[in-house]
Order: sequence, then structure tokens, then C-alpha cells
Amino acid sequence: MTLPFQTDLSVKPEVIAFFDEGSNTISYIVRDPGSVSCAVIDAVMEIDYAAGRLTFEGADAIIERIRAEGWTLEWLIETHIHADHLSGAPYIQKHLGGKIGIGEQVTVVQDTFGKIFNEGTEFQRDGSQFDRLFTDGDTYRIGAMNVFVMHTPGHTPACMTHVIGDAAFVGDTLFMPDGGSARADFPGGDARTLYRSVRRVLELPPETRLFMCHDYGPNGREIRWETSVAEERTNNIHVKDGIDEDSFVQMREARDETLAMPKLIIPSLQVNMRAGRLPPKDDKGDVFLKVPIDKL
Repeated sequence: MTLPFQTDLSVKPEVIAFFDEGSNTISYIVRDPGSVSCAVIDAVMEIDYAAGRLTFEGADAIIERIRAEGWTLEWLIETHIHADHLSGAPYIQKHLGGKIGIGEQVTVVQDTFGKIFNEGTEFQRDGSQFDRLFTDGDTYRIGAMNVFVMHTPGHTPACMTHVIGDAAFVGDTLFMPDGGSARADFPGGDARTLYRSVRRVLELPPETRLFMCHDYGPNGREIRWETSVAEERTNNIHVKDGIDEDSFVQMREARDETLAMPKLIIPSLQVNMRAGRLPPKDDKGDVFLKVPIDKL
């Protein structure tokens, strides 16, 4: 396996993390240290599922920081269609601008869950809800920084890793070394594909900083979200050097059979496949989310 780009480790973006306790999600502001340009990665919108109430504490904290620093938001990046939290990207975009981007295989996710949620022909399955669809090897810029995009499917078909100088944002492709890897049993997921994606990420230079989308504090340790390629290759309990593909697949598939569905999977998928926007209002102006029975 080869990388579709050359990394420049002299580029060191400033990374500011925001932890959402309700979903164990880490969102990031990523700033070009040579300018006021920045991006937001995997922003969260909170939901009180029982009350049907949305709140924006995490997104407001990100907005406040960007405004306080006088930064300019250029991108809102989704590493994939999340099944455990709702995206706060459109809310932040409304306040600060920026373009919302995701992997082009979001169309596969939209087609799959458009059918599951019986969205009908009015729901577009072409990714047009997003401002940019990335393909493997694509590039874009945050200020003067080049960002390289790697397609790293397995957890979902649309998973992408965004490499910015000496930093890479891996979404759910990897967890911290003591957390291992994410599940691969969602529709369109595949353990063998996930292993190959992880090994591709681990071909980045050893000193590359890796930033996780989730951390669950295994064995009661404090929450962490930054590691390195070298640390993952040495210590990751699921995919460190020496663990072969067949062994990983056997472990991952057996482990996935024991896992319950994320508690927010129903609202998250319906909202996130729309780029973080709610389903359209009915003729009375009300918004509803569907609960398919025996489909997920």
C-alpha cells in the first residue's frame, strides 16, 4: 500500500480539542499557525432524545473560541457519517461560514439509510447536501496549509482521514492504543476493509500526530485523544505491528457481535446523512424523526 501524497512534517497545525461527554466525541479546531484560517472537524449538536430537544453547548464553545481569537473558519469537516452523535456543522456554518465537506462515499450511506428510513424520492442521495465531496488523494487548503485526504473505509464506507502536515484526523478508523479499533458491523462496514485502512494510516511517518474522534477511557483512565503512528504501531491492542489481517478480522467480527447499537443511532443517521440538517417540516411546520422497526 502506498500513500497518494508526500507529507510535510514541518507543517504543524495548532489543534484545539473539545470533548463532548454525552457521546464521548472529540471535536477539533485546526488552525494554520501562519494565518487566521482554521477548520472545525466533527462538531457535535446535543439532543435530549426523550424530550426531542436540541442544544448547542459544544458548538457554541467552538464558535466563541473562533470569534475570540479573530480566526476565519474555512472548513467544517465530517470524517464520516456518525452514528452516535448529531453534527453541529450547519449550526456553526450559520454563524461563521465555511464549507461542509465529507467523503464521496456518503452517497452509499445515503442510499442505504434512505431506504431504511423510507425517505422517499424527495431525499437526494447524491451528496448534494454537502459543499464538497472528497475522493481518495484529494487536497484542499486551510490558509497556507495543504490538507491531504485518504479514503479509509471499514467502519463506514465514507470514512476519510485528513492529513495536515504532522497531524492526521482519523475519525473512527482508529482509537487510542488501549482502545483498539472501531466496530465494523454497521451497514457498509467490513472488518477486513477496516484493517487495510488502519494499516494504510500507519504507513504515515512514525512521528505523525493522530487525533481520535472518540475516547472512552478504558479501565478508568482519563480521556485522551492524541497519540502517534509510532505509538499505535507499537501498542494498539487490535492492530499493532505483528497482528495479521485474518487475526484482526476474527477478533473484530466476534467483538462486534457483542456490541449494542449506539443509543443515538436513529436520530444521528437521519440528521447526519443530511449534512447535519433536520428532516423537512410537515405541512403543520413540525419536524419528526422516524423509528424503523427491525431494520437496524
